[in-house]
Amino acid sequence: MTNASKVYPSARAALEGVVRDGLTVMSGGFGLCGIPENLILALRDSGAKGLTVVSNNAGVDDFGLGMLLKTRQIKKMISSYVGENKEFERQYLAGELELEFNPQGTLAERIRAGGAGIFGFYTRTGAGTLVAEGKESRVVNGDTYILETGLTADLSIVKAWKGDTEGNLIYRKTARNFNPMMATAGRITIAEVEELVEAGTLDPDQIHTPGIFVQRIVKGTDYVKRIEQRTVRKRTAA
Repeated sequence: MTNASKVYPSARAALEGVVRDGLTVMSGGFGLCGIPENLILALRDSGAKGLTVVSNNAGVDDFGLGMLLKTRQIKKMISSYVGENKEFERQYLAGELELEFNPQGTLAERIRAGGAGIFGFYTRTGAGTLVAEGKESRVVNGDTYILETGLTADLSIVKAWKGDTEGNLIYRKTARNFNPMMATAGRITIAEVEELVEAGTLDPDQIHTPGIFVQRIVKGTDYVKRIEQRTVRKRTAA
């Protein structure tokens, strides 16, 4: 790897010199779809503690961000949905974990705003509820809006289907979810990809995240493709 290269040989190497205690980390994905599996594992193995993690959810108990909860490396979650993780529930109810809940659309817009350099925005979502407590409000045309601030992170870790050596990324179907927004909102963004190709290989019109937002990139390995919640119906009797 040359000094000018964005490509790193492993997730562990990609995190070197970046990870420390007390980081704010954005982690892409929705449920277990499109999560940066290799980078989460490397973050766990780094031993960094006191992390604030911005993610739609917290994975499941033994996979994804759930592994960082198990090792007690996360002190605070900024999330929308955490219903699949028993350890999350235990830590929160025991007062061992801070939680900042956001309506899902509000969370997405806060991340997008942060990446766009926008301080904040007014929304009707959450007005008149616990979500509005402590926040500035404004009445416009008879409706109450609350001020939500943009979110940024020290580090964003994202997952893409395909990327090139310049950090240009293409996401596949619903794995796109929070990843593009988070890639823009991190002071340092590290992407892991399933396929890594040479610069100039990707069709520019198909690129979702331009490489200017990505500082480091690594080709992931051993993807599990787990299903978060399998629902089946009973077979109809013959």
